Amino acid sequence: MGAIFEAIHNKLTAAFEPSRLEIEDESARHAGHAGSRPGGESHFNVLIESAAFAGKPKVARQRLVYQALSEELKGPIHALSVKALAPGEG
Repeated sequence: MGAIFEAIHNKLTAAFEPSRLEIEDESARHAGHAGSRPGGESHFNVLIESAAFAGKPKVARQRLVYQALSEELKGPIHALSVKALAPGEG
């Protein structure tokens, strides 16, 4: 895994102490499209499960994730898909 993947993993782990964290680099599927970079690490899917999301609506959960990754979203990440769950949701 690359540096951006590691940054996503480390920042989300520190911010939310997730019970489940899945990060998928989908950059290869977007080769030749806007935001694509040689070497990838521009398009990601994230599934995160954390008690920090309990009682919060979907949009608020996504905003928390985007806030945690604000630096990456300013540059190296072109697209980020987020599914944020509370424990027991699926």
